[in-house]
Amino acid sequence: MDPRRPAGRPPRAQGGPEDSFGEFEASALFCNRCRVPRPVRERLLLVLPDGELREYLCAVCTNSLGTRRLTVGGPLLAG
Repeated sequence: MDPRRPAGRPPRAQGGPEDSFGEFEASALFCNRCRVPRPVRERLLLVLPDGELREYLCAVCTNSLGTRRLTVGGPLLAG
C-alpha cells in the first residue's frame, strides 16, 4: 500500500494526463444564440487525407458551436 495515496482510491494510470483521457466527444456545449448549454449534434464537414473535420451544432437552434478534427494513424485515401 502506498502511504501517499488516500485509502480507497484506485492508483493513477501510468503516463501523463494526456494518456488518461484519450479523445473527448462533447455531449453539451454553451450556445450563444440560446444563451444556455444545449445538447449537440456532430456533423461531418470535410474528409481530409489524414482524418476528418467535424462540426458541433446546437440540437435546438442548429447554431454552429465549434469544430473537432479527428486524425487517424495512416492516410484514409489509398493512392
